[in-house]
Amino acid sequence: MKNPVRVGMIQVSCSADRQANLEKASAKIREAASQGAQIICLQELFSSLYFCWEENYDFFDLAESVPGPTTGLFGKLAGELDVVLIASLFEKRAQGVYHNTTAVIDADGSYLGKYRKHHIPDDPGYYEKFYFTPGDGDYQVFNTRFARIGVLVCWDQWYPEAARITALKGAEILFYPTAIGWAESQDEATNKQQFQAWQTVQRGHAVANGLYVVAVNRTGKEGAMNFWGASFIAGPMGELLCQAPHHKESIHVEELDLQRIDEIRVHWPFLRDRRIDSYKPILKRYLDSDEVMK
Repeated sequence: MKNPVRVGMIQVSCSADRQANLEKASAKIREAASQGAQIICLQELFSSLYFCWEENYDFFDLAESVPGPTTGLFGKLAGELDVVLIASLFEKRAQGVYHNTTAVIDADGSYLGKYRKHHIPDDPGYYEKFYFTPGDGDYQVFNTRFARIGVLVCWDQWYPEAARITALKGAEILFYPTAIGWAESQDEATNKQQFQAWQTVQRGHAVANGLYVVAVNRTGKEGAMNFWGASFIAGPMGELLCQAPHHKESIHVEELDLQRIDEIRVHWPFLRDRRIDSYKPILKRYLDSDEVMK
């Protein structure tokens, strides 16, 4: 029997002061740990403003090595508090090669590894291709003290293939550090539609793979973007277990029963019934009409 695990989500606003953001994150981690959290996830790029709203070479100065200064700081904190930390960072891999990277630190303070964001957007307000090289490694699963977890990042949320592969590697909980919001120019109907699509697709990943999904988003106004917060946890049937407010900082700790994963997968055996022999077309970018007719 697997023990329940208590997951903490930290949803905050950020400033241009990197040191202040790190101190704020550390304080929030301590608060979540005091509430019983065992695995704590921070939002995407928590140590700075979401600088991808524009293409600006100066922002490359925010990047750091991973492992590096922040993972060292958080390693000490994780070991002191006996918690697993999931930290999204701007990584400088080499001269001219940068990644949107999430590091995982175990409860003894040891660095378990990192996942480099695979899917990189390039849209108004989200000019990430200017900064980030797509991850060229595998999708990652980490054996932490409390659970086997998978980590994907923000734009990865929209791709069922990424969630599926992470589940097939044995993830019990899938974490998505996130930075997504509404442009000031949008109307309320569009805002509502976009938010519902964002949450629905991730709840669908939980259902299709029979696991827990934890999405941790930032909040606050940055430039012309209002980050919509609403960090949430979905259960293995897609049920909404909790949701943070849209426009307010939040720390939430939720207990997850990992035994439910086995129970759900026994009764809804989607992984058993996969027709892996029929999925070859998914390796194509798109099926042109002549290929469809074959």
